Amino acid sequence: MDNKSNYKYLLSDLTALKGVGVKTTNLLKKKKINNIFDLLWKLPKSYTDRSLSSKIKDLRIGEVQTITITPKKYSFPRVRNLPNRVLCSDETGEIDCIFFNSFEGYVRKILPIGKEITVSGKIGYFRNKYQLTNPKYLSEDSSLIKQKHNTYSLTDGITEKIYNKIINQIVENLPLLNEWHSTNILQKFDNISWNDAIKDLHKPENVGTYKKNFYQRLAFDEIFSTFLVNSEIRKKIKKIKKINKILNIKKQNEIINKLEFSLTNDQIKTLKEINDDLCSSTKMFRLLQGDVGSGKTIVSLLSAFNTVNSGFQVALMAPTEILARQHYTLAKEIFPKNINIKLISGKSDYKSKKIILNELSKHKIDIIFGTHAIFQKKVNFKKLGLIIIDEQHKFGVNQRKRLSDKGGNNCDVLLMTATPIPRTLTMTMYGDMDLSIIREKPKSRKPIKTYSKLESKIDDVVKFIKKEIKLGNQIFWVCPLIEESKKIDHTSAVKKFEYLDKLFPNQVSLLHGKTDIEEKEIILNRFLKNEFKILVSTTIIEVGIDFPNANVIIIENANKFGLSQLHQLRGRVGRGDKESSCILMFKSNLSENAKKRINILKGTNDGFIISEEDMKIRGFGDILGFKQSGIKNFKLADPIHNNDLFLLAEKEMRRIEKSNENISKFKPLIKLYDRADIINDIA
Repeated sequence: MDNKSNYKYLLSDLTALKGVGVKTTNLLKKKKINNIFDLLWKLPKSYTDRSLSSKIKDLRIGEVQTITITPKKYSFPRVRNLPNRVLCSDETGEIDCIFFNSFEGYVRKILPIGKEITVSGKIGYFRNKYQLTNPKYLSEDSSLIKQKHNTYSLTDGITEKIYNKIINQIVENLPLLNEWHSTNILQKFDNISWNDAIKDLHKPENVGTYKKNFYQRLAFDEIFSTFLVNSEIRKKIKKIKKINKILNIKKQNEIINKLEFSLTNDQIKTLKEINDDLCSSTKMFRLLQGDVGSGKTIVSLLSAFNTVNSGFQVALMAPTEILARQHYTLAKEIFPKNINIKLISGKSDYKSKKIILNELSKHKIDIIFGTHAIFQKKVNFKKLGLIIIDEQHKFGVNQRKRLSDKGGNNCDVLLMTATPIPRTLTMTMYGDMDLSIIREKPKSRKPIKTYSKLESKIDDVVKFIKKEIKLGNQIFWVCPLIEESKKIDHTSAVKKFEYLDKLFPNQVSLLHGKTDIEEKEIILNRFLKNEFKILVSTTIIEVGIDFPNANVIIIENANKFGLSQLHQLRGRVGRGDKESSCILMFKSNLSENAKKRINILKGTNDGFIISEEDMKIRGFGDILGFKQSGIKNFKLADPIHNNDLFLLAEKEMRRIEKSNENISKFKPLIKLYDRADIINDIA
C-alpha cells in the first residue's frame, strides 16, 4: 500500500501496522490510542544511548552498556526454573548472558557459538562475573544496536523495544502531505514541513525539547486546527437566516430607569451587542462571560424582555431549581404584568406541569424558567426566539450545536458563565461563539476584603462572626470534607457544624454533597430568608445565587483549593451594599505555591486576573475543572507558554476568513487533529 500521499493511512486501525496484532491493539486502545495517528503522540520521556561500545573489563554495573561479544559455551540445565546460560567473551574478559523462561532453540539461534554479536542491556554482577539478563537488544549487525533508543511510559504487556519498532515503522511510512500553511506562517518555523517536524519530534536527542522549530510548528498545527473547526461552525451558524427581531428600545429603557441601580458601562455595551444580534438576520450564538457579581443576570433578562416584545418566546435554563427560581422572581419584579412568566420545577405537580406545557405550545407563556428539563422532547414551543443557558461553562461544542438546532432557525442562543476564563482557553473552548465580557462591577458593590488566618486563631474568627450576627448579617463556613478522614488532615463539615452549633444554638445549618436535592433546596431557601445565621457547607454552595444578607465567608484549609475555586467561593458574599469579608484559614505548614495563591487572592478581586494566575500555577488542564468538561486536550500546545502561537493562529484565521479562502487544503489538518463530526462535509 502506498501511504506516501495518503493522510488517511494515519487514521487507519492499529492492525494496519506490521507486527501489531489484536492483542497489542487492545492494549493500546486501553490507553486511548485508537489509530496510527494517536501513536505519534506517544512521546518518549527520555532515551537510552546504546551507541557507545565498551569492553567487558570496562563495564559499569547497573548501567545500560553495549558490547560486542562471541558466544563460547551453552549451559541448558534440565532443572525447572533454572535459567539458560551462555558464556561469552571478548579479548578483555568474560560475561554470562542469562535467559529466564526461554527455549533452548531460541537461545542457540540468537547467540550462535563463535559468531560476533553486539548486545546491549543493563549490566549485573553475580559470583564474581559480569552478567546480562534477558538481553532484548542484540544482533550480528552492530549498526542496528548502536543507536539511541527512545524510552516510553510503557503500557502493560508492550515492551520498549516493540514501542520503538512500531513508532519507527510509522515515521518511516509518514505520508508526504501537501503543505497547508501559507509562506508567511512557514517562515515563522524556518520552513520546516509537517513530515520533517514529526520525524524530528521522535528523534531521541530531541526528547524534552519545546522551543525548537519542529515542536513549535506542530504545536501551532494543533492550535490552528481548533481555530479552523470553530471558524467552520461559526460560518454554518451565520448562514442560518432568521426573522429579524424588532426591538422596542423605549420599553427596554423604561425598565432600566425603574431599576434601583444604574447599569455599568460593560453592561450597556454587552446589552447593545446582544440587541444587535437579535435584530440581525443571522442567528445569534453568543457567550456572555462575567465575573461573579458583575450583573450578567439583568442583561440576560433585558434581552429576554426585548425578545418577548418582538413577538417571540424565551426559555431560560439554570443549573438548579433555586437559581431558576431566583431569576424568575427577579423577572416578576421588574417586568410588566402583561408578560406571562412561568417557572417549571421538579416540585411542580403533574397537573400544573401539563397546563404549563399546553400553554407553552400555544404561545400563552412568554418566558419559561427552569432547569434542563425545559429542553426535553415533550416540551414544545410555539415561537421560541431565545434560549438562555446560565452557568453552563461545561457545555461542549457538539452540545451547543444540538441546542442551537433544537431551537430552530429563528431562535437565538445566549450562554452565560460566571467563570472567568483565560483568553487562550476562551479561544479554544468558545471559539465557535461570539463573546461578550463584563468585567466592571456595579458601583454599589464594595470589594470583598480578604484576610488569612491560622486555624489556631479560630477564637478570633468566632469573636468576629459574633459581631456580624449582632449586626444582622449571615455567614458561610466552608469545609473541604463531609466527615473526618484519617488520611487527610482536613476539618470536616459535620464536625465544624457540631462545634458551631454549641456556640450558636439554633442558628446553624449544615449542607453537603450527601444532602438530598429536596432538603438542599429547603436549607438554601431558609438561609435566603434569613431564618438562621450560619451555613456550614462543603464546596457545593450554588454559583450564581444571590444571598444579599450574607457578607462573611470563612474557608477552612484554604491552601488546599485552587485560586479560581477560592474566588468562586468568595463570590458567594458581597452581593448586597454592605462591606463583606472573606477569611482564608490554614495551618502553619504552607507550601510556597499555597502562600502565592493566598497572597494573589488577598491582592485582587478581579476574577480574570486570578484565572490567569491560576492557570500559570496549576496548568490549563486542571483549572476550573475543564479537564473533565470535554475541552480539547492538547498533546503539545500549552496555553500558558504558547500564548504567541495562539495569537498567531487567531491572526491567521482572521486573514483566511477575510479573504474568504477555501479551506479544503486544510482537510488533512482538520481530520488528523480534530476529526470533528460537525464539519464532516468538507471531507
